[in-house]
Amino acid sequence: MVVFNSLLGAAVFSVVGVLAVPSVGTNLITRAGTPGSEGMHDGFFYSWWTDGGATATYTNEPEGQFSITWGSGGNLLGGKGWNPGSHTRVMSYTGTYQATGNSYLAVWGWTRDPLIEYYIIEHFGSYNPSIGLMSKGTVTTDGSVYDMGVRFRSSGLSLFTQFYSVRRDKRTTGTVDLGAHFSAWEAAGMRLGASHQFQILVCEGYFSSGSCNMTVFEGGSTGPVATTPEAERASLDPIPPANLEALAR
Repeated sequence: MVVFNSLLGAAVFSVVGVLAVPSVGTNLITRAGTPGSEGMHDGFFYSWWTDGGATATYTNEPEGQFSITWGSGGNLLGGKGWNPGSHTRVMSYTGTYQATGNSYLAVWGWTRDPLIEYYIIEHFGSYNPSIGLMSKGTVTTDGSVYDMGVRFRSSGLSLFTQFYSVRRDKRTTGTVDLGAHFSAWEAAGMRLGASHQFQILVCEGYFSSGSCNMTVFEGGSTGPVATTPEAERASLDPIPPANLEALAR
């Protein structure tokens, strides 16, 4: 649904639904609001990017807290977490998130060998990121059903894959067992790369307006995990067809 341009392995990222950002070690460029940057702050890795199309303000608060406000227009993405990521991390978060239009609250990360961009979507705005994915079934964990899916993206001559878990019961406070999602993905044929890059909680927007003030921390409690293969799930709860606007993107 939303496409963020990206230079894989070096700078900008590409996503549908909202989002994308530059990879570790690169300088982010912005034309409005808080200048893009990434690095360490109070023990946490942070990343902030905007294409300058909206007036957006990103603020690093103490420890794992961050806040963002943005106006309509443009692409933006920012948040805090860890670098490198972990295959077994349990991540908890709490705070406020409000948006009008296309936006996500999500766990976001990358792996290499192969290059995979992934999202665990905890809340979303006017666009359901399940639409248009190659469905891979569902996983029931962290107190909800998540729709799993894959999307293939390109940036110039580079190709990469996106993995998604999209939560049906939206929330702004909770615990995410990343290992449960990763195991369900692998069982569905969605294998992450051999090495993790950063792994952060983000708020992002695409031609929308909103604000978030979130705190992320490690640890928490999770519930049981169950998966449903796509062959069975499709007959129970098919994903609605993508509309023309989404297809165009």
